[in-house]
Amino acid sequence: MPILSSKALRVFIPFALGYFLSYLFRVVNAVIAPDLVADLHIDPSQLGLLTSTYFIAFASSQLPLGIFLDRFGPRIVESFLLAFAGLGAFIFAKSQTLTGVIIGRAFIGFGVSACLMAAFKSYVIWFPAKVWPRINGFQMAAGGLGALSATTPVEWVLQMTDWRGLFLLLAFLSFFTAFSVFFIVPEKKSKKNQESFSTQIDGIKQVFKSHDFWRIAPLSTMSQAGFLSLQGLWAGPWLRDIAGMQRQEIALVLSWTAIAMIAGFIGLGFAAEKLFQRGVSILFTAVTGMSIFMGIQFFFVLKTPLPIPLLWILFGFFGTSGILSYSALTYSFPKILSGRVTTGINLLVFIAAFILQWAIGAIINLWETSAAGNYHPSGYQASFLMVIGLQAAGLAWCLFSGLKNKKRSHVT
Repeated sequence: MPILSSKALRVFIPFALGYFLSYLFRVVNAVIAPDLVADLHIDPSQLGLLTSTYFIAFASSQLPLGIFLDRFGPRIVESFLLAFAGLGAFIFAKSQTLTGVIIGRAFIGFGVSACLMAAFKSYVIWFPAKVWPRINGFQMAAGGLGALSATTPVEWVLQMTDWRGLFLLLAFLSFFTAFSVFFIVPEKKSKKNQESFSTQIDGIKQVFKSHDFWRIAPLSTMSQAGFLSLQGLWAGPWLRDIAGMQRQEIALVLSWTAIAMIAGFIGLGFAAEKLFQRGVSILFTAVTGMSIFMGIQFFFVLKTPLPIPLLWILFGFFGTSGILSYSALTYSFPKILSGRVTTGINLLVFIAAFILQWAIGAIINLWETSAAGNYHPSGYQASFLMVIGLQAAGLAWCLFSGLKNKKRSHVT
């Protein structure tokens, strides 16, 4: 099916809108963090816990989500879950306590947990394999637009209302998107999955026992978890405390970061497709991009003369590299397992993102907060080094595992 056909757009646009909302929810706390701290009277560790609750709720649904996607199809699953996101946004807007907003944030995380994986599953069903990296890149770009909307546009909305009014608006958009997915996305009835439940469980075991899966999983997990943790919350406080920027300047830099992310999703997806046609594996492209991304993060802990906006633009562009591993892994498994493959890696990514986003706050909290409410530079440096170290360990394992597998192939 051509990518620009009317049916293809009916498949793509509703799922893209869902992922737009998912990413907006994911990163909006980076902009509204000062409001949350002031209104709820919370410290860095509590702020990290609140924001990262999205990730653990998201992660908790991934394994059953893979089964449901493969059994019932992405249209039904996605529209059902998005209603929970709308309910969560409403709870978040109306809550007056830390516990209340954590519950709302958990509902949001659960509700948007299928936004990317349902899209990937749908694209596997509707599009030929040769365009998966490209169409996945466009899907991720929709998420980038969500991240972009969570910056300067959110600042504009906050001039007319507060963060509670913002989340009431997001609740409405979530319900609207749920209806759009259900009533606009076509159903491919001839491709219903007739696997038994036990067979589907065996499919999960097959994925998690795979050497191909575990070769890339640690690096992809730590790379994406680091990207999500920093972009989704700690980029804003870092720009305030380390770069000395004001709120509007922070929103502008985060906007450029989101634009770079959109360019990365589209550009790297297109590059991976073209390189694949020339015999370069998608896995090689993904690992190269994640290695560059890890190097960029060192500039945040080293006092370099590079302009701060440029660093965050590079961060946004190459931070998208990890998503290429989803396509690389999908090629290694039967199509019927595609939902379980992508949700399997997503499970690891979002558990790690939950831990890292909270841990960064916990580490920052080890140093005293200034009278003006700013966090200590040493806290940022220590926490960022932790994130980089975990990615380096994942890269080392990926390279070692690949060499070990090559030696086995030569022996046999």
